[in-house]
Amino acid sequence: MTSPFNRRQFLKTTSSGFGYLAFAALAQQQALRASAPLAAKSPHFAPRAKHVIFLCMQGAPSHVDLLDYKPKLATDDGKAAPSIAGRYGQAKLMGSPWKFSQHGKSGLWVSELLPHLAKQADDLCVINSMATDLPAHPQAFTQLHTGTTQFVRPSLGSWALYGLGTQNENLPGFITINPPGNATRSYGSAFLPAIYQGTKIGGNAGPGGGALARRFGAGGADQASIANIKNNRYTTEAQRTQMDLVQSLNKARMAQDGGVSAEVEGVIESYELAFRMQAEVPKVLDLSQETTATKELYGIENETTATFGKQCLMARKLVEAGVRFIEITHGNWDQHFNLKAALERNCDAIDKPVAGLLQDLRQRGLLKDTLVIWGGEFGRTPHSQGEDGRDHNNKGFTMWMAGGGVKGGMNYGKTDEYGYEAVENKMHIHDWHATVLHLMGLDHEKLTYRYAGRDFRLTDVYGTVAKEILA
Repeated sequence: MTSPFNRRQFLKTTSSGFGYLAFAALAQQQALRASAPLAAKSPHFAPRAKHVIFLCMQGAPSHVDLLDYKPKLATDDGKAAPSIAGRYGQAKLMGSPWKFSQHGKSGLWVSELLPHLAKQADDLCVINSMATDLPAHPQAFTQLHTGTTQFVRPSLGSWALYGLGTQNENLPGFITINPPGNATRSYGSAFLPAIYQGTKIGGNAGPGGGALARRFGAGGADQASIANIKNNRYTTEAQRTQMDLVQSLNKARMAQDGGVSAEVEGVIESYELAFRMQAEVPKVLDLSQETTATKELYGIENETTATFGKQCLMARKLVEAGVRFIEITHGNWDQHFNLKAALERNCDAIDKPVAGLLQDLRQRGLLKDTLVIWGGEFGRTPHSQGEDGRDHNNKGFTMWMAGGGVKGGMNYGKTDEYGYEAVENKMHIHDWHATVLHLMGLDHEKLTYRYAGRDFRLTDVYGTVAKEILA
């Protein structure tokens, strides 16, 4: 016998309609979540990567000593450098002090400075033809993150979060670990709503991430890693009451201003997110429950690799928790002098943790959905600066990607025989941005935001996706 009631009518009439009231409340909560600025959004097309981990080596690593093998540079060591626009006429070429060898089935050339990363060669897509506009750190670092050398624009992580939303409403969608204290643009949202800016953990990147290192104990991440995340003066219920009062005042102000205010909406969303984070963040940042084998994989038990290893392990846990974009900064790669000792020290600190991150992501089935990126704002010159250093080089340098839909075990593009300038498949920062967004399912030409009377985008009017590197 067919029932005369459908489910909606049954809920309305049974028990004085209390079931329908509960259903309506749940539906309203779901609708509110769907309309929230951080709600998950559909990409423009099927994404290859759901998450990004950007390992940012601030200061410009020397590509010709790490991943861009130049045998002719070694052969011509000590000879006068070829004149390029008259700038390098008096300089002498300096071959790499370190040996290169081929690794993996792909035979990628990797410096002896990176023995652990070399074991992951078949996962790496090494881009040897990167280029940026200016050989000055502040401008190039800003362009690496925002696409421009001078204007205040949203960062790459902010654009990704704006385009895709978050997968965990209790965590930020964009987290930056140990960012430079003087480079807030690298994680800022500029004219995008403030809710899309990066959430900072630690700061003042140095050779070992000193500021963050002081916040970590042997057992893992200190619960104060995100400043003021826990309010110990009040219970959760008391905080909720306080929050409701503040939010009612914020909403009243917004209504007074006509009902629409991006600034006030951003404040409201930020307060609510911070409240939810109190329960989630300490669990995600706690590394104490990780196995001894995992800690060894990341080099956490070793003083040299402990700090960066903990940061890389945090990145893996954040990916597992649904964070969309994570950036880790490691500083002091600016070796104008003392190259031999300083570059070895930098590589010793990051080599094992980075290789461990790739291996751990692969073992857990996360690498296929996680795009891992490594590199800095530009590279170094093939000629020497003084007796033991290299100058800035923005015309040709190296970055690599792994996982997240890129081909592994390949070199893309090349610099000239000495490593001065990209001469094949040149990838400008605009092209790199377009490619990263494409891997996340976003069309860089369609990902726009209306501001000051026109539509802005990360790549401005430039950018070509490097389809040859797509798996």
